[in-house]
Amino acid sequence: MATVTIYSSDYCPFCVRAKQLLASKNIPFNEIRIDGERERKQEMMAKSGRHTVPQIWIGEQHVGGCDDLFALERAQKLDALVAQ
Repeated sequence: MATVTIYSSDYCPFCVRAKQLLASKNIPFNEIRIDGERERKQEMMAKSGRHTVPQIWIGEQHVGGCDDLFALERAQKLDALVAQ
């Protein structure tokens, strides 16, 4: 099973939705909170090229944000990607 990593913020409704989707599918994830963590935010931006949260990786593949995660689920590709 691929490791899922999500950079998030406590105050972000999109982060909450993404984590809820993963939890509802019993997909474990590593959460990296960037609230007040300048180094973590810089790390996320360097890896993703984006400055918004959430930013999600499945294994080494950058999935994108919440909308991208839900698009994978709608396309029935999320489970297969996590299973790799």
